[in-house]
Amino acid sequence: MIGKILGKRYEIIEKVGGGGMALVYKAKCNLLDRFVAIKILKDEFMHDDEFVRKFRRESQAAASLSHPNIVNIYDVGIEEELERKIHYIVMEYIDGKTLKQLIVEKDKIPIDESIEYLSQIGSALSTAHKNGIIHRDIKPHNIMITKDNRVKVTDFGIARAATSSTMTTKSDVLGSVHYFSPEQARGGYTDDKSDIYSLGIVMYEMVTGKLPYRGESPITVALKHVQEDIVPPSNLNPNIPPGFEKIILKSVQKRQADRYKNIDELVEDLKLVRVNRKIQDIDTDNGFDDHTRIIPAIGPEDEEMNIKNNPKKTRNKKGGKKEIILGVLLAFLLVAGIYIGYSNFFSNEEIVVPNIVGKQEAEAETEIKGLGLEFRVIDRVRDSEYDAGQIISQEQAADSKVKKGYPIGVTVSSGKNAVEVPRVINRSFDDAKRMIEAEGLNVGLVDYEESDDIPIDVVISQDPGGNSEVDPSTRINLTLSKGKEVSYVDMKSLIGLTLSQAEGEIERMGLQIGETRVEPNEDVAEGLVFWQSYEAGTEIESDTAVDLYISSGPLEDQPEEDTPPEEESPEDGATPPEDSVESPISFTLTPLQDQDQTIIKIARRQDGEEKVVYNKVHLKTDGEVSINLEGKPGAQFDIYYNDIYQTTIQ
Repeated sequence: MIGKILGKRYEIIEKVGGGGMALVYKAKCNLLDRFVAIKILKDEFMHDDEFVRKFRRESQAAASLSHPNIVNIYDVGIEEELERKIHYIVMEYIDGKTLKQLIVEKDKIPIDESIEYLSQIGSALSTAHKNGIIHRDIKPHNIMITKDNRVKVTDFGIARAATSSTMTTKSDVLGSVHYFSPEQARGGYTDDKSDIYSLGIVMYEMVTGKLPYRGESPITVALKHVQEDIVPPSNLNPNIPPGFEKIILKSVQKRQADRYKNIDELVEDLKLVRVNRKIQDIDTDNGFDDHTRIIPAIGPEDEEMNIKNNPKKTRNKKGGKKEIILGVLLAFLLVAGIYIGYSNFFSNEEIVVPNIVGKQEAEAETEIKGLGLEFRVIDRVRDSEYDAGQIISQEQAADSKVKKGYPIGVTVSSGKNAVEVPRVINRSFDDAKRMIEAEGLNVGLVDYEESDDIPIDVVISQDPGGNSEVDPSTRINLTLSKGKEVSYVDMKSLIGLTLSQAEGEIERMGLQIGETRVEPNEDVAEGLVFWQSYEAGTEIESDTAVDLYISSGPLEDQPEEDTPPEEESPEDGATPPEDSVESPISFTLTPLQDQDQTIIKIARRQDGEEKVVYNKVHLKTDGEVSINLEGKPGAQFDIYYNDIYQTTIQ
């Protein structure tokens, strides 16, 4: 791939990483002259329609999010060459390290530094969750830390909008097993609390340097997430503040309902933690890699096999036989009591779950309740395949067996009349407006942000994001670039400086040197500045060009270029002709009153020649100025203010 150009603009420079589904390259955008990261689907998956959909879902999910701690998605495309299709996503290039690399380098992350990173991660997830997007693959490998310690959450490769079916209906689940939530391991319903569980595992690893669950295979590790209690992190690092440990333990509860209600609550608790303790060294060996991979969903047979192979569960080292016997007795009494009250629920009767996908909601509800099961609607979403009211998916797979009264969760279609939002990022506003209106939608709020990289009036972000489906009445909000931030400087006086001195001052002020001209001047010595295009004290934009006039000395010192031949003297006693004698002429002029100084220049046209006969700087406080010159009858005098023609006097 090195040297290849995608989309006629992205030139691939080097490989920088990769995961289970894709490889990541650093590239140069030749259109906008900036570095970007390009994620390219691996060749072995490019003919797999399911994987292609998951890969493209990353761009659709992340492109709709705008947050400083979420990697920006710029573009998505397909490059075709012969029989090969290259699926790629163009995103923000991050110059930094993954959180996993930092954990390995430091053994563990200090508590205060961990809280800072976790607060930023939490802020990013909060925005995603409020926009209906669950990441589903939170792990240190997908969290970048820039050189200025800013967090960037990336890789929404298996993220899914919560408004679509979030139920894993296949026998395989996708993700990184060390950070799986129990519901992901079971192939069950996932929500924002699944991200909270994974973040809890990340917290555990950050402050202890170790993962809570290890095993010889991914299945073994996934089973531990489902069955085994986590070893308190303080057992590995006794210097962890108790409050911080409570945050971790609450985040990794097996039941979703026992975790934090939302990510914002977790972030608020992090703010309460105060750290002032030394952290001891902990080994960070993982056992095997944590790339996102496909593993079979855990079934009852897997759990039974794990119990047989591991008859001894994790127990308190201080516990003894008496405590075990007492615990068993209490458990027996509890189960007996529950059995008496809810004997029907705990009966051995098993019911085969029917396939209700595609059926109307009322029909499906009647069928489920008729079998003695509970019918529960989890979500209602638009779908391109199912009409309004049809069942899109069911929580419990068809032909599986459940006990009487078991709830069957379903997702119901709310109709097909959704409109797909065009992706208009990196388009001009006029193009974006045309594309949006072509789909029957309208532009909503238009905001502007400063950008050093994106040209003026080009779309930086959009809401809702490209490729998402919305109601026809939805307005698409756009954020446009207003270009580079503009700064201003106060102009200094350059009058009386040499040209080199003036140029130095102009550069120090962040301005540009404009046109320089040499003109005669009565009051300023040769080689010195006597006029500048912006007066001292004026506030002007940086990088503005400043013009200068340099004095060539007084007029009388200027040699005449063409000295006319001397005229023959008239005979003694003869009177010269009147039109050959110069006589005095006076002008009364007033300098400009809206400027501190005015260069008054007078050019005389006489005997077919034009000559500057007056050139002087006057202040506006001078008031009326009387100027005495000489000229022959018929001579014309052109008046200039600051080199701009004003009038002619004859």
